[in-house]
Amino acid sequence: MKTKITLLLIALLVGFSNSYAQQDEECMNNLSIFDSYAKNKKYDEAYESWMKVKTKCPKFNRAIYVRGEKILEHKIKNNTGAEKLGFVKDLLSLYDDYNKYYASKFPAGKMYAKKGKLSFKYRKELGLSDNDIYKIFDDAYNNHLNSFDDPGALYRYFDLKVNAYDAGSKSTQETQSLFDKYDDINDKIEEEVSKASEGLNKLIQKEESGGALTKKEGQYKKRYEGLLKAFDQISGSLDGIISERATCDVLIPLYQKNFEENKTDSKWLQRAMNKMYSKDCTDDPMFIKIVQQKNSIEPNADTAYYLGVLKEKEGKTSEAEQYYKQSMDLQTDPLKKWKLVYRLAEKNRKKGSYGKARQLYREALKLNPSNGNPYLRIAGMYASSANSCGNDVFSKRAVYWLAASEARKAGNVDGRLKKAASQTAASYAAKAPDKSMIFTKGNSGQTIKIGCWIGASVRVP
Repeated sequence: MKTKITLLLIALLVGFSNSYAQQDEECMNNLSIFDSYAKNKKYDEAYESWMKVKTKCPKFNRAIYVRGEKILEHKIKNNTGAEKLGFVKDLLSLYDDYNKYYASKFPAGKMYAKKGKLSFKYRKELGLSDNDIYKIFDDAYNNHLNSFDDPGALYRYFDLKVNAYDAGSKSTQETQSLFDKYDDINDKIEEEVSKASEGLNKLIQKEESGGALTKKEGQYKKRYEGLLKAFDQISGSLDGIISERATCDVLIPLYQKNFEENKTDSKWLQRAMNKMYSKDCTDDPMFIKIVQQKNSIEPNADTAYYLGVLKEKEGKTSEAEQYYKQSMDLQTDPLKKWKLVYRLAEKNRKKGSYGKARQLYREALKLNPSNGNPYLRIAGMYASSANSCGNDVFSKRAVYWLAASEARKAGNVDGRLKKAASQTAASYAAKAPDKSMIFTKGNSGQTIKIGCWIGASVRVP
């Protein structure tokens, strides 16, 4: 029996990559017991032996905290009243101890994120105000930003800030503070998205070159895709929240009032012109003033792009194109450049310059291959051009084969788009020539060329 316990414990210690030099036999035995129960989701049975190890040997093994979180979550879910509250407090305490003894595995930013979310969920039971919980997240942001990367915690952090703003006087100072916090959190989200995208892009490139992912790489791919999906969701939510409060009617007088004291602050200018552009306040003289000021003290890819926007509004297309090109040349970060190229592609698509838009979408795919949206955009442009790019009914409907093919590519490279890409591809395929049309035409297996701006060939199935 002792041999089995010893072997089990060795496996456990290796699995959690940590062991304690002076192993206590009682803790060893109880560890093996609660771990076995917890693995089989028998959390009530695991509780007693887990508590013994946690109390006597809190530094013994990381399983105390990894399994302990599951055990306490089960207890919280299946109890009520004072007992439930006691387990909530135990879990909050467990997070503190996890960070205390295993900071490298559970850094402070992650600890505060977990504590903040749990505290918010049970704020009434714990007697906590919104401000109490906001301080938990604020501590994480101000002092442990590197490890404060939980999507849900970042969303809740901003949501609490918005609640406080809505309940306040909405003074100029409070409004600026709200926008600053939005920008702070958005910058953090962009940083985390960049990290996940960079990792995922390497794996996508390996697959596209014919390589097979290892088991570990496959796990990383799922993790990256999950993170990107989560950050996409909260980014959309944050944008929705701020859009109700950051209207042109609010932004313009705010920036007019604060311009003089911030005209040498490049960060303030950058954020102001970004927000005015995103809210389509570009017709106001204040936008021009901010862009020109930012360009005079710190020109960059963004100021070049916005100068292009202004020239385009003046009808000076060639000058605008020069600024857009300058913007792309100045941007060296692949993911930031991807956003810029994608933005220009969207601009060309919306004004009907499909050939130029496709060129830019394909360039965007090279910069960020794990984002499949450009494929969907190209598919959409093909589909909308079906009636213009064929010389008879068959060739016009054949365009939908090309559209369906592009849509499928989106789902192949971007897990977030699998469902949408599959549905879109099926919709396009249904509009392509059916079996009776192919039989009548008698061209099964042949390759036909699609004309106009598309200039591509498709094989008849």
